[in-house]
Amino acid sequence: QVLLVESGGGSVQAGGSLRLSCVAHPTIFGIQIMGWYRQAPGKQRELVATMTSAGITNYADSVKGRFTISGDTAKNTVYLQMNDLKPDDTAVYYCYSSKPAIKWSSWGQGTQVTVSS
Repeated sequence: QVLLVESGGGSVQAGGSLRLSCVAHPTIFGIQIMGWYRQAPGKQRELVATMTSAGITNYADSVKGRFTISGDTAKNTVYLQMNDLKPDDTAVYYCYSSKPAIKWSSWGQGTQVTVSS
């Protein structure tokens, strides 16, 4: 069973920064996409940012220019640098990995990010 281990969540004031980290255990060969989703209370889970094994990144409009995704799918690591955080960024952030070609995916347990005004 694959386990995605997240770390780096916490509480900050608006304008602050946090860095989320995620690593898969055991190491999985052939991951094509890794990324982050988030879910705020009473809302649906939404995409924050993803990256592919080819280095292509994708961001939600709401985080463009503030968040940066990085990592290495071959090493099963993904990071999310979050700057200029806003109260609307408050949510549980989930790490995600997938191999779309074989319809495989896995989720982390989630890490709480709380931004106060």
